[in-house]
Amino acid sequence: MADVMSILSSNYMAVGATNFTNTKYVAVDPKAYEGTWTGKYGNNKSFTVTVSNVNGFRAMAKYQSGGTVNYQPVLIKDSAFRVGDSKFTLTKAGTALVKTVITDPVTSATSVSSGYAKQG
Repeated sequence: MADVMSILSSNYMAVGATNFTNTKYVAVDPKAYEGTWTGKYGNNKSFTVTVSNVNGFRAMAKYQSGGTVNYQPVLIKDSAFRVGDSKFTLTKAGTALVKTVITDPVTSATSVSSGYAKQG
């Protein structure tokens, strides 16, 4: 058992720890995030992200696209947050990049759709 833990620990430090940022959560400007964001992916499929109740670095976010709806509390860090299978990144005032992982139900293959959203 000690060997397994040693292997996991060394692999975590070699691979897993590099994915974390050293930045701390800091309060954000609510006006920069709150509202309804609408956009389209490259395949012309539209999506909407609604951000509300921004308080410090916490907020509530709702993602809608087709039949998919995700509503959950989020933490904003490095101008970004995740809601469901999507990542919302504020690129400049009034514009955000939204990337969503799509899983094919038949083949289980995954792909990423990305598109820009405008704050409305």
